[in-house]
Parts: sequence; C-alpha cells; structure tokens
Amino acid sequence: MERWTFLTNHAHVLLSIAADPGIRLRDVAARVGVTERAAQRIVADLLAEGYLTAEKAGRRNHYEVHKGLPLRHPVEQHAEVGALLRLLGAKHRRGARAL
Repeated sequence: MERWTFLTNHAHVLLSIAADPGIRLRDVAARVGVTERAAQRIVADLLAEGYLTAEKAGRRNHYEVHKGLPLRHPVEQHAEVGALLRLLGAKHRRGARAL
C-alpha cells in the first residue's frame, strides 16, 4: 500500500527552504524524499511563480520565501504562504529575509 501525505512535494520543498534558506538542493531532495532533479524542477516552479527568489552566495544559492503570496489551490487560496509556514512551524534562520 502506497503512503500518502497531506502536503505536496512542492509544499515540502518550500518548508525545507523556509527552514534553511541556504540549503543545497541535494539536501532538499533527501529531506523531501525525491530525486535531486525533481527538487530542481520544484524549485524552478516556485521561482517561476514568484514564491521564491534566489541570490547567488558564493557557489550556493540563498533563497527568499515570499510569504505574502496566496496558496494556489482554490480551496486554500484565501490563505497566504506565510500562514502555512507558521502553522507548520517553519522557522527562518537568524538574518534570513522573508518577504
């Protein structure tokens, strides 16, 4: 029997990045349980839709989560990303910016 969860991989990736804005995609993939390529595609989706921005910091990216944007599904689009992060306890590292 296949296991299911209440959140999508997109939400898991977003939560992982919100908790550690400097996280490597390899580590995101391991935490979420997807391939590194899948994590790259998800981050590309989040970047394209404006939920994340990335800034190069040496050889790594530093991400910003835009917490004021609405969730995407019609059932929850009345709520913002920040509400999801607060609900699930995602914490930002000291000095990390979230818009």
